[in-house]
Amino acid sequence: MKKIVVQLGITIRQAMKNLSQSGQKCLVITDEENILLGTLSDGDLRKAILKGAAIGDSIDNFYQQKPTVLVEGKYSLSEAKKLFLQHNFDLVPIVSENGVLEDILLLESILKNGDNQQKNKLDVPVVIMAGGKGTRMEPFTKILPKPLVPVYEKPIIEHIIERFKNIGCSDFHLTVNYKGRILKAYFEELQPDYRIKFVEEQEPLGTAGSLRFLDGKFSHPFFVTNCDIIIKTDYVSLYEFHQKGVYDITLVASAKEYIIPYGTCELNSDGHLSNINEKPHYDFLINTGLYVLNPDVLELIPENKFYHITHLIEDAKNLGKKIGVFPIDEDAWIDVGQWAEYRRAMDQL
Repeated sequence: MKKIVVQLGITIRQAMKNLSQSGQKCLVITDEENILLGTLSDGDLRKAILKGAAIGDSIDNFYQQKPTVLVEGKYSLSEAKKLFLQHNFDLVPIVSENGVLEDILLLESILKNGDNQQKNKLDVPVVIMAGGKGTRMEPFTKILPKPLVPVYEKPIIEHIIERFKNIGCSDFHLTVNYKGRILKAYFEELQPDYRIKFVEEQEPLGTAGSLRFLDGKFSHPFFVTNCDIIIKTDYVSLYEFHQKGVYDITLVASAKEYIIPYGTCELNSDGHLSNINEKPHYDFLINTGLYVLNPDVLELIPENKFYHITHLIEDAKNLGKKIGVFPIDEDAWIDVGQWAEYRRAMDQL
């Protein structure tokens, strides 16, 4: 409960880290006397960020102040299970008659294993963009295609696929170009228990050009991911966010804080010093390289033309299509395609 229970005054960034580290989707907020004040879900945090809140802002204005609770000693497990299923809760606080937090009932503890597994299944196609040269990872990629760079006992691409397999995905499409034969040979030798189909680029087509070859292949929204990122988030919630928001494209964005380690100078209109900001920090949402796409947006991609995913997003916006942003904690995104992050991946996986 240490990571789940927090007090007012913490920042959105801290709340996101607590959710990431706890593996839960909701926090419980108490005062110093352990009196329950409310709950704060990952959805509450996303709404706050998307409405303009900075990740350095306090959570005080964004939490649910009238949460559903159970009173200790006055509920049955069957009643609790019905409550979870009716409202799609991930946790419910248990309080005394005086409102003191006594315990937290979690979804996984109230549902049987079979029910829990059924709830989290989502079998939709996954496209992995695996055709790049991976120049940032040389000299590894002078020999191996980037997706086969090892992270412990497995290549990066297996770590990526496993995260999708865990939610029920079994249909994978790999776009290949650079050292594509080696990548194909690897999966032939592996003989995986999921479907692998290769989409071949005759020449490099950017981060989205080869997606055009998949036009007409899918009837529902599907995942697209770079082959050098590991995202630790709830993929089912991401997919539901895309559908409920009626988005055409949803991108996953990491909340990043950048601190300039110097005092920055501000000048006035006369060119004189106006102010010195000592070590200012800035908050950004960074595109991670994981997306959910509706099938019809593939029609916007030109045939056999070098074309990036950013071009697709811009063209979709210009046509009035709806682009969603799904924020995640900065520690939930590992960009294995550069050496510093590769070393971090070795520590975290």
